[in-house]
Formats: sequence, structure tokens, C-alpha cells
Amino acid sequence: MSDEANSNADIVGKKVFFLYPPNTVQIQIIPELVQQEYEVFIVKDHNRLPRVLKRYKEAVVFINLDDGQPEAEWEKWMGTVAAATPGVMFGVFTSNSSDDLKDKYINKLKVSCGYMALKHDMSKAGETVLEILKVMNVKGRRKYLRASPDRDTIATVNIPYGSDYTNGTLRDISTVGFSCVLNNNPEIPKNMLQKDIQLKLQSMLLKVEGVVFGSRTEGPDKIYVFLFTQKVDGDVRSRIRRYIQQTLQGRMDAEMA
Repeated sequence: MSDEANSNADIVGKKVFFLYPPNTVQIQIIPELVQQEYEVFIVKDHNRLPRVLKRYKEAVVFINLDDGQPEAEWEKWMGTVAAATPGVMFGVFTSNSSDDLKDKYINKLKVSCGYMALKHDMSKAGETVLEILKVMNVKGRRKYLRASPDRDTIATVNIPYGSDYTNGTLRDISTVGFSCVLNNNPEIPKNMLQKDIQLKLQSMLLKVEGVVFGSRTEGPDKIYVFLFTQKVDGDVRSRIRRYIQQTLQGRMDAEMA
């Protein structure tokens, strides 16, 4: 693998794919990873994923050995993917408590991201996954996930301006802040505090406050960058993370289609 690829993964982090995750993993583990700012995707087609992994060559793939295809076929699938993209790392979930199966994946196939028996305490499984991702430095130097709303995604902003509000569209958003284009390009000074900003993210309406960090001009538009203040509470940031994950998941689904 090239130094450039390694450097890029170190900067932006690695993607984490869950192949055919059971409901327990979707309910108890994946949401926690989202809240920890990991870039997580659910995949339900193992035939399409290898093509995507050629683009994201240092991804982590957690496989549910109990779904999608027989366990023996999973072993072959992993071998094929590893040969084509040797930087991809694997972990596995299964309800099979066989010591022989565990030994095969850990000692023979040498999965680097863990072997987890689903019959065990799911909270411990979640802690194990988090620890593995930390050890593997999956986030890289990236601290926060950011998403740019798609054209067909409803993501708008209303900001107090004078005695009224000015409307606009979001360009991107993270739990740190957002950028937007406001209708009619109003002049809002740098460092100005806006206490009653309304964000509409699909069906969610969030009220936040932020400070104007700066602005830049792109063609006819002025793009404003706002940073959230400490008064934006944990529940709002949690909902923003869920929105970001849903947006990124939708983009990945389209990429694999």
C-alpha cells in the first residue's frame, strides 16, 4: 500500500462496515459507535462490498457469520477480499460458541478485529469493539464526522436577522458547527452570537446557538461558517450525529447500488 494511502487514512480515518449485522448489534453496538464519531455503515450485500473496498482500502469489516451465506463461504470470501485489498481488516460476530470455530478465525485466519460470540453480554461486545477500533486508530486524526446534505435531503437553517429571520440551506454540518448559504446573502459580522438558530434536518427541528466563525465567497454565494456554543446540549449533538450517519449511509447505499 502506498505511503499516500496510509497518510490519507491517518488523516480522515477508516470506514467501518457491518455485514448483515443482527438486530442486537444494530440496536446496542452501532448507535454507540455513531455517538463516538466513528464512520459506520450497515451493508446487506456481500457481493457488492468488495468493489467499494477497492476504494476504501483500509476499511474495517465486521462480518455476521450467521447470515448472508454459509460460514465456509465466508472463509473463502474473506480470503478473496484480503487478496484484492490486503489493507482491509476483519472482525466477526457469531452465535456459534464452538471453540474450534473461534480458534480457526483467531489463529488460522488471524482476524485482527476480534471474534465475538453474540450469546455473551452485548455491552461487553460493544466495549470490545470500541477498544479494538481505538487500538487500530480507526479515527485517525479526525475528531468529528461531517456530512454534506444531498440535493434531495431536507436540510435548512433559519437565522435571526434584524427583526425577522433569514432562511438558507446547509452546506455541511458536524457536532462542532455548520456552514450554510443564506438567502439574499445578508451581511452578518464575524464573531456575532446568534442565540436562536433553527436547523431542520429531515424531520428533526433543532434549536441551537452559534457564533459566526467566518465567511467565504463561492461564485454568487457567500458561505457562512457557524460554531456551536457550549449551550448546545448533548441531546442535540446526539441527534446531529444520527443525522450525519443517516446521510453518510444513504450516500454509501447509492455508491454500492
